[in-house]
Amino acid sequence: MNKNTFIVGFMLFAIFFGAGNLIFPPKLGLESGEHIWLSALGFIVTGVGLPLLGIIVSAFYSGGYSKALKQIHPWFSLFFLSAIYLSIGPFLAIPRTAATSFEIALQPFLQGETEIPQLIFTSLFFILSLWLALSPSKMVARVGSILTPALLISIAALVIKVFFALSDVDYVSATTTESMFFKGFVSGYLTMDALASVAFSVIVISAIQSKGVNQKQLVQQTIYAGIIAAGALALIYLSLAWIGSKSHLSEQALAYVQERNLDMGTYLLNDIAQQTFGELGRMILGIIVTLACLTTSIGLIVSVSEYFYEIYHKISYKIYALFFTVISFIIANQGLSTVLSKSVPVLLVLYPIAITVILLMFINIFINLPLLAQRLSIGLVSIISLCSVLGVNFTAQLPLKAYSMEWVIFSIIGLIFGYFLDIIVRKRA
Repeated sequence: MNKNTFIVGFMLFAIFFGAGNLIFPPKLGLESGEHIWLSALGFIVTGVGLPLLGIIVSAFYSGGYSKALKQIHPWFSLFFLSAIYLSIGPFLAIPRTAATSFEIALQPFLQGETEIPQLIFTSLFFILSLWLALSPSKMVARVGSILTPALLISIAALVIKVFFALSDVDYVSATTTESMFFKGFVSGYLTMDALASVAFSVIVISAIQSKGVNQKQLVQQTIYAGIIAAGALALIYLSLAWIGSKSHLSEQALAYVQERNLDMGTYLLNDIAQQTFGELGRMILGIIVTLACLTTSIGLIVSVSEYFYEIYHKISYKIYALFFTVISFIIANQGLSTVLSKSVPVLLVLYPIAITVILLMFINIFINLPLLAQRLSIGLVSIISLCSVLGVNFTAQLPLKAYSMEWVIFSIIGLIFGYFLDIIVRKRA
């Protein structure tokens, strides 16, 4: 493991660790209570393990996911990658950066209606994002390199101080009776990092290849860099989830969250920061989170605009950037809770497909899977996931539906059936 591996590992961590991801573990901890470790395990599987596997798998394929998915079918590659970029871009992730920033940095200090302040805040947020996205410069990278360590130091200080304050406090009572592992598993979808691993794996591979490594070294350094990033992410998520599981909120606090339609995760972060470091600590956390979200927003606008510009050159990059920024602005002003609630159905469709793609490509490294088997497995998962989200009647009776895992059986059936069907077809040819 050399110096470049550590550099790429921390770069990968910075790619996956958006400030918005901070809000999910505390909420999961509050809902899980004494069962926190089981639900946190499920969260780490999809929020950390799957993105790690997604990055590692790409190192084994020349041309990465784009070329591999085109072999399954060019139209599938186009639609699936477009859906991923739109999700991590203007429809979900970019609006989340602005909405999260507002609820952490400004809303706790406001009294009364917040629609106008939110409109002003998001306007300034996206004007600045668009301006920097239209003229990408080293300044953005430098700001990001300062903000990520500052954010990590703030979180570390928060976790360490809260750990000693809450170590003797009892866990809260779980607010749900559903399976804790699968609750965490599905909650991990909200990080969107598995989708990002498909879209951004090319960045990591290019960074390692730029050092003139061979294929074996590429795979090794990708694995090591992935472990570094995954370890840091897992530690942060576990710490924040544990804090959430010890956060006893009064009925008045819960009513306040519901009345203002706040996201529970952002409220918990603000409440913890205030109790630990006072108003000054909460203000500093808000500023750091906002600036970190800003750099994330800029990076996403650039990435999504460049992707669609490569697909269709007749529209300029600047028009794409403006269009996606306007969409993000409109959605962000619906509020963070609305953005997150609308993201769930989309992720319940895309995540099963992404998981299936990553696992099939992983298996294919060791066992040569026929294209027919891969197509049938992915096709069945796509159909079942879409039907489940649309509420088609037959899906309610499927095994594992209660855990939002009904697609798993069909992915296996498609793989096995397609494998043997391919053997039959080749024998008859």
